[in-house]
Amino acid sequence: MTEKLTVARKENSALSQSSKTKDLVLTALLTALVFVATKFINFQLPFSIHGGLIHLGNTMLFAVAIVFGAKKGAISGAFGMGLFDLVSGWVIWAPFTFIIRGVMGWLIGRIANDKGRNGTSFKWNIIGILVSSIWMIVGYYIAEVIIYGNWFTPLTAIPGDITQIILGIILGMPLVAALKKTKVV
Repeated sequence: MTEKLTVARKENSALSQSSKTKDLVLTALLTALVFVATKFINFQLPFSIHGGLIHLGNTMLFAVAIVFGAKKGAISGAFGMGLFDLVSGWVIWAPFTFIIRGVMGWLIGRIANDKGRNGTSFKWNIIGILVSSIWMIVGYYIAEVIIYGNWFTPLTAIPGDITQIILGIILGMPLVAALKKTKVV
C-alpha cells in the first residue's frame, strides 16, 4: 500500500512539474509575441515631440490578457514591452513601461476574466481595455513629466496612445475571437 502511494505521489509530482514547465513556456512565448509585435511592427508619429510611437504590441497585449488572464497579461506586458524599451534606444522608459504595461495587462485580464467571464464577454473585454488604457495614458503622461520635466510636452504623445488603443481594439478583438474558437486555449 505504501509503495503504491509513493508511486502515485511521484506521478502527481511529475505531472505538476510538467504543468509548471508548460505554463512557463507558454508565458515566455506570449511575452515574446508582445515584444515582437512592439519591436517590428511600429512607426513614429511625426507631430509628437518625444513619444508617439505606434505599434501593435497593444494588439498582442489585449489578446494575451483577455485569452490567458491577468497573470500572463501582466507578465507579457511588463517584460515584452519593457524589453522593447531596453533594446530599442528607449532605455529611460523601461522602468515606467514595466510598471505601466504590467498593470495594464493585469487590469485587462482581471476585468475580462472576472466572475467566470473567461474573456468571452465582448462588453467586459472592451471595458477592461478602456480602463487599462486610461491607466496607460495617465501613466505615460506622468512618466513623461518626470523624464522631461514639462507638463505640456507629454500632451503631444496622447494622440499616439489613443491611436494605439483604437488599433489594438480593431485588430485585437478579432484575434481574441479566433483564439477563443481554437483548441489552443
